[in-house]
Order: sequence, then structure tokens, then C-alpha cells
Amino acid sequence: MVAERPSGLRAHDLELFAAGFEWIAAVSLAAGAAAVGYLAYKKFLSKDKCCKAMVNLHIQKDNPKVVHAFDMEDLGDKAVYCRCWRSKKFPLCDGSHTQHNDETGDNVGPLIIKRKEA
Repeated sequence: MVAERPSGLRAHDLELFAAGFEWIAAVSLAAGAAAVGYLAYKKFLSKDKCCKAMVNLHIQKDNPKVVHAFDMEDLGDKAVYCRCWRSKKFPLCDGSHTQHNDETGDNVGPLIIKRKEA
């Protein structure tokens, strides 16, 4: 059984409708692919500073750069320094990197400086 064409519609009108529908589908697909491509570019390839996560969340935020200097003679036998920026005793390590690593999947640890044993 062949479906009948609604009255008042010619074959040309149906072809135009079908072509318009195909055009809309093609544009929608292209727009979706462009959006996915743009988001992938921003996530993996873009070097925008504004989109990067800050490492230092609270230490000396009023200074343009955080710098600490120590004399080697003052260090004693061993000194353990924070590299995760989460320590409450910064620049010394208090073990906060353990929680930071658990929460983020990171693998940072402290910088350990010790005297060479003679």
C-alpha cells in the first residue's frame, strides 16, 4: 500500500521540505561538533592564564611573589619544606600534602634537606 500525499501539497513542496529538514540536521550536527571541538581545545590546548587553577590559595596573597630564604647554618640536621602550598606552617611542611593528594589525585611531597652524614 502506498501512502497518499496530503491534498494541496505537490511533490515539489515535499522535496523542499525534505531538503530544509536535511539542511537543519546538517547544521545542528556541525554546530555540535564545533562546540565539542572548542571545549576540547580550551581544556587541553589553551594556555590562558585565567583558566588555570591557582596553586597558592592563601599564603602571603598581598605580595607579588612568595620568597623564603634560609642560611644553611641555621637549618640544623634536617629541614622539611612544603611543596603543596597547603601547610599551615608554610614554608615548613606539616603533612597537608597527604590530604591534598587524596582529594586531587596529585603526588606532591615535601622537599627534605638534610646534612650529609660523615
